Amino acid sequence: MVQQGVQTQARMLCVALCLHLGAAAAGMLKVDMTSDGNGGGGDTISHSLTLVQRLEALLLQGNGSDLSLRVETPSADEVKVIQAHSLVLSLQSPVFEEMLLSRNSSKLVLKESSDCAAVFDKFIRYLYCGEISLRLDQATPLHKLATKYQVTGLQQGITQYMTQNLARESTSGHVAGWYEYAVQAGDVTLRDSCIQFMAWNLSSVLQSGEWVTISSQLLMSLLQRSDLILQSEMELFAGLEAWIIQNDPDGLTAENALRAVRYAMMPPRELFRLQTQSAILARYQESVRDLLYMSYQFHSASPMQMAKYFDVNCSLFMPRNYLSPVWGSPWIINNPSRDDRSTSFQTQLGPSGHDSSKRVTWNALFSPRWLPLSMRPMYTDSGAMQPTRVDGGRPRIIITPATSSAEFAGVNFQKTVIVMAQQQGKVVVKHVYNFHQSTEENGDFLAEADLYRRTSEYLIDSSLFLHIVVKPLYQSLITSKK
Repeated sequence: MVQQGVQTQARMLCVALCLHLGAAAAGMLKVDMTSDGNGGGGDTISHSLTLVQRLEALLLQGNGSDLSLRVETPSADEVKVIQAHSLVLSLQSPVFEEMLLSRNSSKLVLKESSDCAAVFDKFIRYLYCGEISLRLDQATPLHKLATKYQVTGLQQGITQYMTQNLARESTSGHVAGWYEYAVQAGDVTLRDSCIQFMAWNLSSVLQSGEWVTISSQLLMSLLQRSDLILQSEMELFAGLEAWIIQNDPDGLTAENALRAVRYAMMPPRELFRLQTQSAILARYQESVRDLLYMSYQFHSASPMQMAKYFDVNCSLFMPRNYLSPVWGSPWIINNPSRDDRSTSFQTQLGPSGHDSSKRVTWNALFSPRWLPLSMRPMYTDSGAMQPTRVDGGRPRIIITPATSSAEFAGVNFQKTVIVMAQQQGKVVVKHVYNFHQSTEENGDFLAEADLYRRTSEYLIDSSLFLHIVVKPLYQSLITSKK
């Protein structure tokens, strides 16, 4: 009878927990819109926080426990014993529910890895209290436990925590490790967030100690991307060289990685220096000889001549997002919500050595409240303004060449606007927008940005930090043979 009474008490507490946890987030008092019979709404008094505190005390003190969890590591060198309540675990986890239905004793032995065993008490506390505190190094094992025991809310919460803390400083780095775990766990959201963060902030990643620890699979995934943001292709080669020296991969892996470098994006002087000074390139030169030869050809003739005989649409001739002044310019806009701004900058006509002395001047216009033509005020013949629907407009950037030139033939200039933000005390890339002439082509340029609030996540010291990159993309002129 005593045991039955304890189980009944635990059952009542758990049902109350499930009913009231959501209300706790809303506050101690909420308005109930249901009519009370007197034509008004009723009020609800909520003591959800107190309930959670009592459930936590129930876990800590072990009162009314009907289950002993024995958590062991594979080598059995670490053992934890936790007094729990089967009803709480069953309500929160379908896996625990299944395990407890088939148990024949009050003891449940769980085999966990060392990292998961170290945070298992935190995991169990979440099942009782609906909250958890954690450090960066605890995110992966807690996510493993949430996935294993199908605690969906915690699993999604930790994924969100990880995606929001990619920029945080850590001793040995954590983004690459999280990426590898996400691939293994099948967490597409986390996987994509991690590799996008690394691709968009590659210069800082290359300078970190984490770079040389990444797997060959992650390395190749990064090298094959055209949206990498870094100073130059030479910076990428230097990082790859350091990775090869540190990891000493098999020949095929090294060759594939070296062939992913876009040598044509390096000036001839840098190519000469690599061939004479790089021990890695000397070791694998036969594997990339054809790429180096095509790169020298690219630099020695005009791109239009090259396009007649070679496919210039391949990745070798496609620029990435280089932050070098040759390719674009930073643009810091103070108080961006105030009014329209404009700037001018120059870029090299193209990456070919044939165009190294040729410059293109670009004019850029930023408008914080641009309105499409169809939404602007209309005037009649009498001069009266026609009414139009009210809309505050949306931010837009237009980038056009100051002059036209016959040398633009066969070249499509892709513009990229990189939006920076401050996260965890670091300046990182928040968004990347690609377009031909205007961000209106995207439709979502700074759509979620609050440019009015000084503390907006899009502003750094009340300024919008942008970087404009202009990438010449060549059109092939090869005539197909009949």
